[in-house]
Amino acid sequence: MSQNVVPLHKPTDPPAVTTLTVVPNPPAVRPVPLWVRSGRAVRTAVTHETTRTAARAVARHGLYTFNGGRIVARRTWDGRTGARYERMLRAAEAAGNYEVAEEWEERLQRFREARHRRRMDLLHSPVDAAKGVAVGAGMSVGVLVALGVVMAINNGDVADVITPLAATIAFIGLLIRIVQVVWGPAVTIGPFLALLALWAVGSKQQAAPAWSMPDNVRSSEGEPITPSIVVKALRDLGVPALRGAIKEMGDAGASMLGPIRIAGCGVEVDVTLPSGVTTTEVQQRRRKLAENLTRHEHEVFIMTAEAARTVRVWIADSGALDQPIGPSPLVTDETMTANYAKSKAPWGQDLRGDAASLSVFQRHLLITGLSNQGKTAALRALALWLALDRSVAFWMGDLKGAGDWRMFDGLAVRLIQGPTDDHVIQVTEMLEDAVEEMNRRLQAPPGTAFPPLIIVVDEAQVAFMCPVKDKEKRPYGGSSSTSRYFMAARKIHNQGRAVNVLLWQGTQDPTDQNLPKLVREGAHTRASLALGTEAQSVMALGEKAVNGGAAPHLLRPGLDKGTLVVASDGIDTPKGQASVTVRTHYISTDDAVVIADRAKALRDGVTTLHVVERGEERDPLADIAGVIGDAPRLITQDVLKRLAALSEDAYGKWSFIDLKRVLDGTGAEPYKSDGRMVVARERVARALANRDTNGSASAAE
Repeated sequence: MSQNVVPLHKPTDPPAVTTLTVVPNPPAVRPVPLWVRSGRAVRTAVTHETTRTAARAVARHGLYTFNGGRIVARRTWDGRTGARYERMLRAAEAAGNYEVAEEWEERLQRFREARHRRRMDLLHSPVDAAKGVAVGAGMSVGVLVALGVVMAINNGDVADVITPLAATIAFIGLLIRIVQVVWGPAVTIGPFLALLALWAVGSKQQAAPAWSMPDNVRSSEGEPITPSIVVKALRDLGVPALRGAIKEMGDAGASMLGPIRIAGCGVEVDVTLPSGVTTTEVQQRRRKLAENLTRHEHEVFIMTAEAARTVRVWIADSGALDQPIGPSPLVTDETMTANYAKSKAPWGQDLRGDAASLSVFQRHLLITGLSNQGKTAALRALALWLALDRSVAFWMGDLKGAGDWRMFDGLAVRLIQGPTDDHVIQVTEMLEDAVEEMNRRLQAPPGTAFPPLIIVVDEAQVAFMCPVKDKEKRPYGGSSSTSRYFMAARKIHNQGRAVNVLLWQGTQDPTDQNLPKLVREGAHTRASLALGTEAQSVMALGEKAVNGGAAPHLLRPGLDKGTLVVASDGIDTPKGQASVTVRTHYISTDDAVVIADRAKALRDGVTTLHVVERGEERDPLADIAGVIGDAPRLITQDVLKRLAALSEDAYGKWSFIDLKRVLDGTGAEPYKSDGRMVVARERVARALANRDTNGSASAAE
């Protein structure tokens, strides 16, 4: 049932009003003139990539043909004249090689004499040729007639006498008719075939400008290195004397180059520079030379060679240096051992791809570079290898304290880890103890053999920059004659190697303040990762190495992690060079722990002394048990030394009387063994256990 709704109120909203808007006549759209549209269309067509590609192709192939003709003409001219000899003569003179110039002059003279004889022979050749043709024709006719006579006798027909001669004449006529038929098309097609041959010569030599080449050729990145590419790169280097000398040489500029040899992931070539061009001028333009060779700057290394006025250029394959090298033999070969005196540490690969091994025998070591470039990993890799020689002892100070050296707990006799001033003091005292050990060895009878003692200080710049002074106002840091760390390092550098006491240091971002000159120059092996400036490279490696081409400041921070420039006589260095670039194997912390465990298995057991914070309360009996470690017994002098290393404040002034006072009444008193006073590990452990038991019982009561 439908219902009607009756509104009870009048609508209050006003009625909707429709508004009409009067729009004036819009302006008429003016048509674009035909000439404008045509111009736009032409411009679009002309600038389109397809048009450009087609234009480059037409220009390229046309220039191939034109320049191919030039090449053929040049070759023909060289073959008929002495131009080649003259160019080589000028090249040798421009290079200052006058012995070679004299040799080419002799060759030119012999060529001219031979050419003169050939020309004189041509005066007699027409008469000789005519005589030869007459004699040959007469003999041929005679032979044909004789053959006809034989045929006539055989067939009984006199007409056969001229049959061979008639057949020969008919064959000659056939050849003439064939030539008449072919001659017309050959004359028409011949020029096109000649142009095609010239195009083939130009195409093979790529005799066209770079702008006309296809995109993949114009980029030319990673193209093979050829003598012509090297000569062009040197010519465009921006050295006027070099450019002028190469221009005088003509296209014989390749005479400057030695053979291009494959060298690892690249090639190397020796370049003998012309007179008036120094090796420094070329080395200072490394970036430009690399770009001329279509390489990045880090892919080209310029070093001085053994010969005078010669540079050795190593050019990497494009992108090859961005690929990682293989794992360290320390990781892959679980049977590897080390020999401090006779073998070398497998450190990485040089740029040639050959294994780079370093001898550490009686050589102080310094590794520096910017932060986070692999300094600790490179230094730790050497220590891990040397730890596989059970005769080597380590004293270590890690002034970063991030745990990078924690795997040496149980390998190092001393291990200090931390970045504070207290840790710097402890590392300084460790170096001073090493000086005392060095002096003790120096005073031993001649011929005495000493086991190697390696003192490793990582982040040594923290020690040099430490502002703390001792009670006598002597600074721990700095580089003055009163600076304790500096003087201890200098003393070890001066005499330590003679008795196998060696100092290995790792530092960051070297300056004269955080790495004094006398300390850095005292290292026999100096290695640097990426640095910021050339001045820092000189600090790290010395002027001789940098002048010889060493350039750690050109390494790429972050991208060339683990790449070291090494100056040392302990690593194989090419003759005439003062440094070698090494891409080190990276050993992760987990792998380092595994290698350290293998080294621990080779040893009888080493108790690492952990120096504690100053002011901590000590337990003398427990500390004595700790310093004895796994040794069955230890002479009292060594116990005192280890206690002093453990805590200078608590035990630094201890004497035998103090040690005896602590052990008296415990059952672990010192006793004589082989004429020397010793302390037995078993007795100290028993005394410690009895004390703890008695202490527990007293507490229970």
